[in-house]
Amino acid sequence: MALFIILSCVFGLLLCIVKPFHTNNVHIISGWFCKVAKILGVKLELKYHDDPKNIGPAVYVANHQNNYDLFTLPAMVPENCVSLGKKSLKWIPFFGQLYWLSGNILIDRANRSKAAGTISKSAEKIKQKGLSVWMFPEGTRSYGRGLLPFKTGAFHTAMSADVPVVPVCMSTTHKTIKLNRWDNGTIYLEMLAPIYLDKDVSARDHASHVHQIMAAKITELDAQVRNK
Repeated sequence: MALFIILSCVFGLLLCIVKPFHTNNVHIISGWFCKVAKILGVKLELKYHDDPKNIGPAVYVANHQNNYDLFTLPAMVPENCVSLGKKSLKWIPFFGQLYWLSGNILIDRANRSKAAGTISKSAEKIKQKGLSVWMFPEGTRSYGRGLLPFKTGAFHTAMSADVPVVPVCMSTTHKTIKLNRWDNGTIYLEMLAPIYLDKDVSARDHASHVHQIMAAKITELDAQVRNK
């Protein structure tokens, strides 16, 4: 698995050197990384409410659980989409450079003014380039604590860019994947219907509403895992 990840980073870097910051780099590289799920003994079951191509630019919001997200959630990343990640990612050898050259957006969460500027930059990318942005509204990995409270950045971005929020939900993976096991079961991922945000409603209220929708869906997906 480690060899596959290293090779993916190397080939990804070569792609990004040839086409730095290209709008489809993230989608292509995501296609490579989600293949690791098979190596981990995980089957991914994907479900879409709408074809992302019919949605157009949007802000995708997903639950963020642990490091294995890197090999599961990419299966849902649409074309012409970049993600928002913490600034410290760029210091990870190979992966950090790959993440940056792919065209993803880095945010300094420790500096509020810089973070606000990054949110504004994300909205501009959506409007000017027709891109979608993938965000984790919890702001951190949950590590088995359930769906954590949402920050409002994703919702400010969507409202500023005048695009919908598209929730992406994944069944719980905490302590379900073991490297010494060939069969680690099925993980369910579902892309829900786009949610168009009323600008007369606060970003905080939108965040709470979407949190409720996603929490209910994750509970439903977890039930599917138990009943399989």
